[in-house]
Amino acid sequence: MPVITCNADLQKLARRRVPRMFYDYADSGAYTEGTYRDNTSAFEKYKLRQRVAVNIDNRSVKSDMIGRDVAMPVALAPVGLTGMQHADGEIASARAAEKFGVPFTLSTMSVCSIEEVAKHTTKPFWFQLYVMRDRGYIEALIKRAYDANCEALVLTLDLQILGQRHKDVKNGLSTPPKPTIANMINLATKPRWCWNMLQTKNRSFGNIVGHAPGVNNMNNLAEWTASQFDQSLDWSSIEWVKSRWDRKLILKGINDVEDAKIAADIGADAIIVSNHGGRQLDGAAAPIDMLARIIDAVGDRIEVHMDSGIRTGQDVFKAIALGAKSTYIGRAYIYGLGAMGEVGVTTALEVMKKELDITMALCGETDIKDVGRHNLLDFEEPRKNS
Repeated sequence: MPVITCNADLQKLARRRVPRMFYDYADSGAYTEGTYRDNTSAFEKYKLRQRVAVNIDNRSVKSDMIGRDVAMPVALAPVGLTGMQHADGEIASARAAEKFGVPFTLSTMSVCSIEEVAKHTTKPFWFQLYVMRDRGYIEALIKRAYDANCEALVLTLDLQILGQRHKDVKNGLSTPPKPTIANMINLATKPRWCWNMLQTKNRSFGNIVGHAPGVNNMNNLAEWTASQFDQSLDWSSIEWVKSRWDRKLILKGINDVEDAKIAADIGADAIIVSNHGGRQLDGAAAPIDMLARIIDAVGDRIEVHMDSGIRTGQDVFKAIALGAKSTYIGRAYIYGLGAMGEVGVTTALEVMKKELDITMALCGETDIKDVGRHNLLDFEEPRKNS
């Protein structure tokens, strides 16, 4: 058993154990991948105020998100094809999140279906929705999430059109992998992954195949998906979704002050400041750099969460210090899943919690709810409504 001290250790292990096309799918960005890299490097600009001779006994990183108590201000973000990082990956991740005490968000583009995840968990999870052109299918999908007792709907707004990820094109990404010579050679080096995948029937898009009209196999699926992302999606579409969902609604993909104001006006419960992990608009600002502006514009009207670029507990601390109510991790737990399955997801969460707790202590704080901009060195306040 390797000694895991940080997220980078899990990443190295995942790279060895996960087939190339699926590792690259998770660990890639659009075009030059400049925004993907900026998302993480931008955190380095925010320096912490080290405080000493403060009573830091009895610390707590417990918080809450849209009325739900959480073990720390972190949720598992929706990640497509999670079940290709490890067999039944969505189920393993949801179980780990439930035991740890943080929310799990299932992607529309998951391998395990809503019903499969619900069958293997005991507490409500969240469901991420892409609005497709086939509104009848989407209406049925929303109802399936409702019937599975999903607690919140996370509506993603920044994928009306797919940003090109060069690695996916070059790898010929598909699920399951096509039996090409290159794929067969690569899979031969991943016996653990292959053995686990042979034990499950979940190898395609469980929320789509057999549910979307006419989509019964991989050939149908490719054609359907290519035509279904709705480029006409606008704010009236969100009203349409709201009229069919009377539980918590979170809008994901907000990375602009004006969009944040509209989201608050429309009556969502929370927004996620996000650029889709650098996988969509290459050249977009890192969400950590947009966070304070958005907080100052709408933070008194709506819960503001953040994702994209968070790899450590210290990153979580900085986001909370800037004003985020909570954060989401994607790659940080996906590396753990690819490395060691459910145990790896738990390990990723444990590592992050320890990093968050120690950072909080060395900044002289004992309660995550007291963390704020006073914990950042020489923080320049953004102009109101800028």
